[in-house]
Amino acid sequence: MEKILIDTDVILDFLFDRKPFSNEASQILGLCERKKIHGLVTPVMISNVYYILRKTASHEKIIQHLKMLMNFLDIAVIDKKVILEALNSGFQDFEDALQNFSAVVGKEIGIIITRNVRDYKTTSLPVMTPELYLKAIL
Repeated sequence: MEKILIDTDVILDFLFDRKPFSNEASQILGLCERKKIHGLVTPVMISNVYYILRKTASHEKIIQHLKMLMNFLDIAVIDKKVILEALNSGFQDFEDALQNFSAVVGKEIGIIITRNVRDYKTTSLPVMTPELYLKAIL
């Protein structure tokens, strides 16, 4: 089963129902839920999603959403090696660097799914938008 790292923007598209992107985000998460693909996120992404949602929803509601996601998404590892790789990388955005090297160092994730493809221009992994990924696999 293909393992993908799902970027924060895709999770937020789904949770905020941000049109026109929420449809593809929902399809990708649905594939993860049905175990057609193996979706992963990082601990940093979960924290960031909580922080962003906290501006518009109660703690209880956010926890409910995150628990729902954790029913079918796994967590990619961020350890010292990942942090050092991110710190020493050419990434302009440290969060993107953490996510990238979490995927690269573990050598199990095959692709990064994001709407911000240009943020990952220095990665060694394939990077696709949700729309292009769905076209490629469906």
